[in-house]
Amino acid sequence: MSSRGPRAGGIRAKPNNRIQFDFMLDGVRYRPTIKRPPTTQNLRAARERLADIRQRIRTGTFFFEQEFPPYRFLGRLIDPSQVRTCDQVFDQCIAHCESRFRRDDLAWATVCGYLRVLNGLWRPRIGALPFLHVDYVTLARVADGYRCRKKTFNNSVSVLRRAFAFGYRNHPQHINPAVGLRGCRMARKDRIRPDPFRIGEAEQLIAAIRADWGEAQANYDEFRFFTGLRPSEQISLTVSDLDAARGTLSVSKARVAGVDRATTKTGVHRVFELCPRALAVLRRQLALRERLIREGAIRHPHLFFTEDGSPFRSIKESGARWAKTLARLPIRPRRPYCARHSSVSWNLMLGKNPLWVARQHGRTVRTMLEVYAAWAEGAVESDVEAMRRAMELPVGDVQGPRRGLFRRLVRRWLPEVKLEPSASKSFRVWHWIWHQERGACT
Repeated sequence: MSSRGPRAGGIRAKPNNRIQFDFMLDGVRYRPTIKRPPTTQNLRAARERLADIRQRIRTGTFFFEQEFPPYRFLGRLIDPSQVRTCDQVFDQCIAHCESRFRRDDLAWATVCGYLRVLNGLWRPRIGALPFLHVDYVTLARVADGYRCRKKTFNNSVSVLRRAFAFGYRNHPQHINPAVGLRGCRMARKDRIRPDPFRIGEAEQLIAAIRADWGEAQANYDEFRFFTGLRPSEQISLTVSDLDAARGTLSVSKARVAGVDRATTKTGVHRVFELCPRALAVLRRQLALRERLIREGAIRHPHLFFTEDGSPFRSIKESGARWAKTLARLPIRPRRPYCARHSSVSWNLMLGKNPLWVARQHGRTVRTMLEVYAAWAEGAVESDVEAMRRAMELPVGDVQGPRRGLFRRLVRRWLPEVKLEPSASKSFRVWHWIWHQERGACT
């Protein structure tokens, strides 16, 4: 057979000592050539190579630019994403997430978190690589070299899986290597437990913040102790949210990473009932606000602000002040979010209805009884009395010893259910919680 005759099986001999391949890719016919004499042995090897190429096309593992790098029409491939780098895919994924944010379909904090993980971990290591050339071993090597806590590791892997899933939607015939990445198993001991302040520690910290940073900052931190609002909810409060006649506060929005949201973290609008101590803080804060308005320092509707009258744009500034003051006190260092844990725990230790506490703080009943009430089990009477005085609750609200608090909370607020003696042994409080979360109990 002539080596320059018609093509046989997709292989054809060409002039100038070249061999042409003929195959279909993504519905387009390609005929690249390689520089090799079209001898019988070379043509046989070319047919074997072509069979291998077609097999890889079917399995989604064929890379045109890798197989035929000198192909002169490489830039005209039907799918330009074949030669995209990981950096380009990451940019397109972030742009897509930003468009979802503009449609109010994604939180800005989530977009910032994605960008922070991609820029900090994945771009420096795989950003310049062709997207479709990155395999599972490369991704696993990068992930394995990342030294961090379990939760941080899981978040980093999750962000990469989302970015690769976005990029591979253009290539449904290919296998996404990021699907195989697995996060760490989170055991109970790995989860952050509530670490509330004792009431004496909270009062000491509030007084120190007042001495260090002034009345505006002290009112902000004192209010968070006695309401337990999320920081993002508290800095977004406006004067119109307060109903002074009823002693309530409307919690329906949040400010995250400097961006205002029309909803809270859980998407639930709450009407918060203020305790006497929280009302006293708001009266002082409103008086301070009126004075700054007269001085021309405030031209905004926000309830909390810095000492110069400007509103809180994020929680970072107040958090830094909290840390500096706490560092000079003989108190164990804790995050500002522990003020929220403290408020929840104090209310439960005072014998408040767990359903009411859950609705006030935007938590589930399961969390109230499984986490916070269990933490308050060993509370002593002196602590409860101090909390009652701090929150200015009536004396009759606190009675009896504190031991067995978890069981008494459940027995006090469980609906009256009469069971047969044989059935009562198998009844558990979690049965009631399961039904309550689905609206079966009122």
